[in-house]
Amino acid sequence: MNICVFLSAADLDDRYTRPAREFAERLGRGGHTLVWGGSESGLMKVVADGVQESGGRLVGVSVDFLAAKARTNADEMVIARDLAERKALLLEKADAVVIMVGGTGTLDEATEILELKKHGKHDKPVVLLNTAGFYDGLRQQFQRMEDEGFLPLPLTDLVFFAKDGVGALAYLEEWSGLR
Repeated sequence: MNICVFLSAADLDDRYTRPAREFAERLGRGGHTLVWGGSESGLMKVVADGVQESGGRLVGVSVDFLAAKARTNADEMVIARDLAERKALLLEKADAVVIMVGGTGTLDEATEILELKKHGKHDKPVVLLNTAGFYDGLRQQFQRMEDEGFLPLPLTDLVFFAKDGVGALAYLEEWSGLR
């Protein structure tokens, strides 16, 4: 399965890097392909290293102004013109999406993917990997949106919240029929 992962390119502490590394290793050992932003820095590097070292493939989609930070030994690397094209290519190349910890760029990617799903532009599973409770506030906000009628479909049809990488991969493998 081609799993797109949206995540930070920042250098983060162990409470985020350790679970990300464990998730990446499981992804690689499962024979999956990581589809990601292509960066060779921060948490993106941690995940790409873990997938590659565990036998998985790497498909990167960088953007022209970040091309100098792109991983040179990915199995495939595409350079998009801008962030909009990058997001479209990431979704196009993926069977499923996992959103890990990140900043405004990750949040932008997450909300666009969910908006597209809400409007029926894709039916791929989306998992928010809630490492160390990082997305507790967002989950609460989404629940409020559902409760107050802002979502045209149940929140559970839009996104699955996973506490850890094991839960995230189990959900995706069950969805794809691999379990």
